[in-house]
Amino acid sequence: MIATPPYTLTLAHLYPQEMNLYGDRGNVLALKQRMAWRGWQLNILPIPLGTLPENLPEVDIFFMGGGQDTQQIAIEADLHQHKADYLRKMADEKALFLTICGGYQLLGHYYKPHEGKPLKGLSLIDAYTEAGNKRMIGNVLCELPSGETLVGFENHSGRTFLGKDVTPLGKVTVGNGNNGDDKQEGVWHENFVGTYLHGPLLPKNPALADALLLQALQRKYGVEEIGQTLHLLDDYWEQHAHQQAKLLVSSAS
Repeated sequence: MIATPPYTLTLAHLYPQEMNLYGDRGNVLALKQRMAWRGWQLNILPIPLGTLPENLPEVDIFFMGGGQDTQQIAIEADLHQHKADYLRKMADEKALFLTICGGYQLLGHYYKPHEGKPLKGLSLIDAYTEAGNKRMIGNVLCELPSGETLVGFENHSGRTFLGKDVTPLGKVTVGNGNNGDDKQEGVWHENFVGTYLHGPLLPKNPALADALLLQALQRKYGVEEIGQTLHLLDDYWEQHAHQQAKLLVSSAS
């Protein structure tokens, strides 16, 4: 283990009870454990429905998982009543946002379900989502710009379309991704990361988990210092899970 300063990050977990479809809180646990293995600390701050806590600490990462349409309706109202101004301020300050499925949809301009009025998003990214006639479900394999692969599980009817200047997270090689047509999955645009991949995503994609931590740490502590100290972990079991997920995707395709 390389000796490093005791780096600390704070993660705000938005709506941990309502938005936890398919074990999405496992992503929070994965980030916390990867910090702990390095002798660092990730503080978890639950942000439930209702008003914001008083005297909020400086937040480095915001996480929101997925939920059913009924949960998203309640979340939409609470976001705009209690949290929109604060989250937009933190977005302007380049805090990192990691969002899954329903949380990803609410990061954009709107989500239009099959029935009822569109749900207004935060417009933190140039994207919109509309419910389609096809349910996109199954294992997914993506290729990241780095050439590494990303594995996960999707289950959504929402079809998300990114603006022309917005960068997707990866290119779909097996599965549907954002909308089933353009072969794009998710978004990683500046400090906003969204994806349809459940599972949870990060335990079996350790390279992505570390890339997220690196961005948050760079923002807080500086590029050069963190680049020298974010050393590799022994990811034997994480990589084994990744490879097994790739086999599942290949056998199903």
